Amino acid sequence: MFPAFHVIGIYLIFINISGFVLMGIDKQKARRHQWRISEKTLFLFALLGGSLGTTVGMHFFHHKTKHWYFVIGMPAILLLQAGAFIHLFRI
Repeated sequence: MFPAFHVIGIYLIFINISGFVLMGIDKQKARRHQWRISEKTLFLFALLGGSLGTTVGMHFFHHKTKHWYFVIGMPAILLLQAGAFIHLFRI
């Protein structure tokens, strides 16, 4: 049980930091009219456990905040994941 929690924790830290950074990179690229990170990729990182990082990044960088599917979708994924985590680990 001890190593599994460490592996899961390290994974969640990595995926959330990655989601946050991807939002920042995409915002920077948008300002410079450069190649962009696809919306599918941003949602994929959220679905893979990085919903907190992508949601925080979205608000921190003021990126994708005019797209309803990001404003509603990212927090919805976060709430579903938090609920699943609480249910699975009975916190």
